[in-house]
Amino acid sequence: MIDKESLLNALIENLEEGIHIVDDKGKTIYYNNAMAQMEGQKKEDVMGKEIQEYLVGLCDETSTLIKAIKTKQKTVDVIQHYSSHFGKKVTTINTTIPVTEDDRVIAAIEIAKNLTQLKELNEKLCMIQNEDKMGGKHYNFSDVITQNESMISSVNKAMKASSSKSTVLIYGETGCGKEVIAQSIHYSGIRKDKPFVPINCAAIPSALLEGMLFGTSRGSFTGAENKIGLFEIANGGTVLLDEINSLEPYLQSKLLRVLQDGYIRPIGQVDPINIDIRFIATLNEDPEILISQGRLRKDFYYRLSVVRINIPPLRKRKEDIPLLCKYFISYYNNLLGKSVDGLEEEVLKSFMDYYWPGNVRELKNKIEGAMNMSEGSKLLKEYFEVKSDIRGIPIYAGEKFEDSNQTLDEYISSIESIIINRVLQKYCGNISKAANELGISRQSLQYKIKKYNND
Repeated sequence: MIDKESLLNALIENLEEGIHIVDDKGKTIYYNNAMAQMEGQKKEDVMGKEIQEYLVGLCDETSTLIKAIKTKQKTVDVIQHYSSHFGKKVTTINTTIPVTEDDRVIAAIEIAKNLTQLKELNEKLCMIQNEDKMGGKHYNFSDVITQNESMISSVNKAMKASSSKSTVLIYGETGCGKEVIAQSIHYSGIRKDKPFVPINCAAIPSALLEGMLFGTSRGSFTGAENKIGLFEIANGGTVLLDEINSLEPYLQSKLLRVLQDGYIRPIGQVDPINIDIRFIATLNEDPEILISQGRLRKDFYYRLSVVRINIPPLRKRKEDIPLLCKYFISYYNNLLGKSVDGLEEEVLKSFMDYYWPGNVRELKNKIEGAMNMSEGSKLLKEYFEVKSDIRGIPIYAGEKFEDSNQTLDEYISSIESIIINRVLQKYCGNISKAANELGISRQSLQYKIKKYNND
């Protein structure tokens, strides 16, 4: 006979999330291994004790567990900052659930995710990035290598935008050089001697991002400190909101208010702080699709795209491939002490036929990898990983458009469906790998899969 209690206990003890259960008096009755590691405590030191006896910065008014007992209310994704009596600082995001019996709370369960290291890493990363930018490591328009008419037009538009204060939206696929254009706008403009603060919206959890952007005021949430936000740091300069399609709608709404009113309120603070910031934002997905999916607020998009700059993908500017290869070979010659003077002709031909889902960044990485292997004056085919490219296969073996009895949209959708199915088969249904191959986000791919399955 299987002991269900033992199975449940084994499951809870091996979760990555911390599980903390208190009785109706607030005393700990369950505390799993993950929670012990998170808070730097020993399980035997906390069992039967009230939270305040072994944690600093939590009391009846601020503890989500005690609140659940007193209010009978569930709370979801609440951030807490506190310390153990050993001095270990902890940041968690908690969901807390009261347990009732006959309309009386008998216990409260807390599920906690550890954000301590992530919070520290994000803050250090932002600090390092900002130091790099202020220390002179940045791009200018002279770093844009192109002879493509569309790209030249986009660069000219960006040059004109650099002399204004208007918000700019840069749209382009991942790896096509959006940050190069964004930095060039700032460092060629009237704010070039002021801070340039890049913020990767996709890399920072929404739960942390709001506090990092706006700052926090002591007492705004458990363990909060008076902390200056990135917007204050950037005052007078430029903020780059990279991949804004990753922002939750509620954060888009708050940022829209900043764009419109020109002031911020740190979390927990009543008095506003006036700021003078030039905003540049980037998108790596089609904004019209994002709006239709409800992932991008229409009003937020319109406010950001006062000046919209589209960056063409590498597959639409293939005349730039020889120029970029020459540039990257020269760059890595200096870096690696090599004397390579070009590509084998067959390699260049394969580059011109390739689809480049990773765009210029992918090309740069391929050149770097080959340069590390090179022993002569040419980069040979053998130095490059041979990658099966689904785009090299004829994509539609069905009827010609004129014989299909379909509208153009229907015909294109049928082609897209075939391509998606082939890529999914290639990667055995792995969404992340398929999305990377297609050059779109996981969310967009999932949306398309659902759309075509429903059709």
